Amino acid sequence: MPVVRSSEGVTHEIHGARFVSYASPRTGSKELCAWRGEIPAGTRAPAHTVSREEVFHLLTGELLITLDGRTERLAAGDTVIVQAGAAFAVENPTDRTATSWVTTSVGLTAELADGTLITPPWAN
Repeated sequence: MPVVRSSEGVTHEIHGARFVSYASPRTGSKELCAWRGEIPAGTRAPAHTVSREEVFHLLTGELLITLDGRTERLAAGDTVIVQAGAAFAVENPTDRTATSWVTTSVGLTAELADGTLITPPWAN
């Protein structure tokens, strides 16, 4: 039985946020990836288009999520389904860190507005 202990999560930082990866090919998952996101107060991550569907669940705090040009305020417990090909942006306008849990399929990439392609190590 594969068990990934909380102390075994691999941490990555990009665009002012921290991603702690738990499920990925590196830990034995063949199809899915899952990670905890930590979005500090005042963080505004750039919009990006995702290549695979994501399930984004907000564990703590509040965020502004923009999906294909429509912005919604999320509170702890809310979930957003981000379809493949959707433009997605995250902003934390509050004064405290928000945490999320994201699940997607192996192989996710994200393309920034300027055409830069990102292959997140926590999703591959």
